[in-house]
Amino acid sequence: MAPITFSSAEQAAQDRRTRRKEAKRNLWAYVFVSPFYVLYAVFGLFPLLYGVWLSFHQWDGISPMQWVGISNYVKLFTVDETWWKAIYNTVWLFFGATTPQLIFALILAFIINSGYVRFKDFFRAAYFMPFVASAVAVGILFSSLLGMQYGIFNYVISVSGLTPYLTAGDACVSWAIKTNSLGCAIDWLGSAFWLKPSIALVVLWQWTGYSMIIFLAGLQSINLELYEAARVDGASTRDIFFKITMPLLQGVILFQVVTSIIGAMQSFDIPVMLAGGTQSSSPGGTDQSGLTAMMQLYWSAFKYNTGSKSGFGYSSAMSFILFFIIVIFSYTYNRYNGKNQTEN
Repeated sequence: MAPITFSSAEQAAQDRRTRRKEAKRNLWAYVFVSPFYVLYAVFGLFPLLYGVWLSFHQWDGISPMQWVGISNYVKLFTVDETWWKAIYNTVWLFFGATTPQLIFALILAFIINSGYVRFKDFFRAAYFMPFVASAVAVGILFSSLLGMQYGIFNYVISVSGLTPYLTAGDACVSWAIKTNSLGCAIDWLGSAFWLKPSIALVVLWQWTGYSMIIFLAGLQSINLELYEAARVDGASTRDIFFKITMPLLQGVILFQVVTSIIGAMQSFDIPVMLAGGTQSSSPGGTDQSGLTAMMQLYWSAFKYNTGSKSGFGYSSAMSFILFFIIVIFSYTYNRYNGKNQTEN
């Protein structure tokens, strides 16, 4: 029997009928899935597009919008030194806090996953507990611990005999301040020299346990038969680590590094609590050394809501620049990580 052939018009009509039948058959599936798309369009897509539109305007939230074109972006790149100082502080906190946090978390995960550690459930819960605490509560707690006059850290320095090392002759060294109660004590939160390390310490304390749990889950997902087969073939512990464990853990490490980049670039709560809170007249503390990009964005939108370098439009431009910085960091790591995997 000769095959039936259709003209192009007949074939197009047949395709339309097929698509209509498929759509009719899957109608209820579309109905059940539609709430997600409706909610995403209202609370996700629309705010994103509106933010893009807003970044080309000057608006204080009350007065009519004023179209300024790319003026907000030009000011950010050429005039606003405070914004780029905030970007520098944010990147510093990523490399100074998030990178050590990931390294320590990976080490802890290997130790707890080993067969030499007892009470593993206890250690998992103990290291994860700081992550559960509210960031505001953690900020208040460490503000007290790092206090200059009566903080625990300075008290430990005074009773441990380290106070003389903070003096130079009869005066305190440049990164310490003299007090009546402890002699020369470190001003952890009031000094531009110590504020960023103090923030990094708190981030390290709070987030190491979370990253450790992620890495530990990745380690426990590796098939133990691979290790047994490698030992039978005479592989050393070093070979097993670098040839089996690390390659199989690359996906978990990639996920945690990318999410850490996103989290670090959006850091707000811990820095703002340690740098004086939202009511501070000097955002970011002394010399704005603790000012992050999200803090500057918040202050420009809600605190300093007047002027050519403030308002919701200017803050929207900041948010999209921050978005592209996050994309660049994540893309660079993905390319570098993918290149290393190919070479291996």
